[in-house]
This record gives sequence, C-alpha cells and structure tokens, in this order.
Amino acid sequence: MLHTSLYWKEHFRHNLTKKRIDWNVKPAITSEEKQSILYSLKAWQLGETSEGKHLLAAANRFSKKVDDSEYVEAVKLFIKEEQKHGANLGTYIDLIGEKRAAKDWGDTLFRKIRYFNKSMELWTITVIIVESAAQIFYAALRDATNCKLLKSICQDILIDEAHHIKFQNERMYAIFQRKSFYNRAISIGLYAILFFGTMHAIWWGHRKAFMAGGVSRVDFFRMMY
Repeated sequence: MLHTSLYWKEHFRHNLTKKRIDWNVKPAITSEEKQSILYSLKAWQLGETSEGKHLLAAANRFSKKVDDSEYVEAVKLFIKEEQKHGANLGTYIDLIGEKRAAKDWGDTLFRKIRYFNKSMELWTITVIIVESAAQIFYAALRDATNCKLLKSICQDILIDEAHHIKFQNERMYAIFQRKSFYNRAISIGLYAILFFGTMHAIWWGHRKAFMAGGVSRVDFFRMMY
C-alpha cells in the first residue's frame, strides 16, 4: 500500500511527540565498550545533524514537478526526526564525558556529494541505502553495550528508521513509475554500483562497532542485501 505525502506528514508530526527515552537513567558504559564503539558513535551522531537544505531544495523541485506540495512538508519533518537522533546521540556523548566529533571522513564525503546532488531520485536511493545500513548499525550498537540509556536511544532510532525506509521506498516506487523500461534498467545498474560501494565503505569504516555488536562482515552484507 502506498501512502500519500499528507499521511507521512501526519505520521512524522505525531511520531515527534513520542518520548521513548528516559533521561533519568544514568549512562553506564565500560571502558572496553567505549573502545569498541566510540569512534562510530561519534561519526554517526555527526551524520545525523545535517540541516538538510540540499535535500529540501531537491524536494521542492520535485514537488512542483509532480504537483505534491505536501511532500515538502513531509520531508521537513523527516529531516527534523533525523536531527532528533543526532541531538539524542550528542547528549549521550556529552553525558559520558566525551567530545562530539567535529568532522569525519565519511560524513565529509557524503556532505560533498549532497552539495552537488540536485536529483530527488539520487537523494532517495542514497537515503535508502544509508538508512538500511543504519538499521543494522544501531541494532549492533544497542547489542554492543549493557548501558540501558544507550540501548533505549538506539531502539528509538530503530523504530523511526523503519518508517523512514518505508517513506523513501514509496517515493522511489513513484519515481520509477515515471521511467521508461530502458531508463529503469539503466537506473538499476547504477543503483547496484552505488549500493556496492556504499555498503563496503560503511563496513570498513565501522567494522569494529559492528563486530562488537555481534555483526560479522558476512552478516552485514547478507542483511544489507
């Protein structure tokens, strides 16, 4: 079933009112756990803090093209939800006495790509790939520690991300319906290359945290596929 942009706008608006994290719980993370996950925790936190202005610009162009003004509002709330994840992870980093990352190679590369990307289609497929990896990452992060606060933060993100992927998948389906047969075939080939490269970059950049959460390279690739 495909949902309208109005449906997604209302979904995100309602979901932002949900409070699933008890900040009265004190963080309890061991030095061994920190050693395994801290780099990746900081990197993903940084990645969740984007203003989303380039995505919004692409969404505005696309909404005018398909005459769907509600889509822009849905994307704005989607971005706000991602920023919520960044804020929660950032607060956790502060609480455990660590400094937030100011830059990371993966985030820098992704931001540079976003700067030049004006295509809603490329935005959508990229978000689907990254958020699919995020589901695996945050599940691994949750399982890599006994800290109840971090577990609840990760669980909150996982609940949100499941809807994010559905939202983006529906948009990709709508985009694909406007393509000719040959354009679809070419797109699938290009998506496969992007998927393959992104998947490997994420694994090699964060394999330590994945493995700390019980996710091997074979597991990660299998789950991504």
